[in-house]
Amino acid sequence: METFAAALTLFLIMDPLGNIPIFLSVLSRVNHSRRRKVLLRELLIAYGLMLVFLFAGPALLGLLGLSREAISIGGGLVLMIIAIRMIFPSRGGIMGDDEDTDEPLIVPLAMPLIAGPSVLATLVLLAETGPDRSVDWLIAMSAAWGVSAVILLLSQQLYNVLGARGLKAVERLMGMILISVSVQMLLDGIKSYLSVAQ
Repeated sequence: METFAAALTLFLIMDPLGNIPIFLSVLSRVNHSRRRKVLLRELLIAYGLMLVFLFAGPALLGLLGLSREAISIGGGLVLMIIAIRMIFPSRGGIMGDDEDTDEPLIVPLAMPLIAGPSVLATLVLLAETGPDRSVDWLIAMSAAWGVSAVILLLSQQLYNVLGARGLKAVERLMGMILISVSVQMLLDGIKSYLSVAQ
């Protein structure tokens, strides 16, 4: 996977535009003067988690005894489920009807909304399939995270411009693209498994 394609895939999985309403809902319970600080903290925590999975990914696979084919197929299935939920969102959203009034810490903003399981699985897969391209994957991850961070920091302004319907339309379009990415990951995993099995 090329660097740009990796960055685009990670960006689509992070789905910052689709997460804007959830972020605004969670942050609405935080004092207005602290919202930007909380959001920056959560973004940095998410970036740290992603760094750990990018560089410790192959070791983690070896420890768990997982093959790259298993990660590719599993990651493709998770991406497909996420893409389907982006196209056909549930009434309660990702976080349901949580009424927790505490300031968020790690959950749900840093993880799973920014550094979710599918993002972390994709980073592990990149590290495993291209261990000699760590710098490329770091650039791709940082670019996807950076664009997502800018979008989320401007979430209120974007919500005011696009509105709820506009955000839903963009999210569904991103979901359609992500379905194609997930199918390709599944096909690559199955093809690799069949070639090894023969």
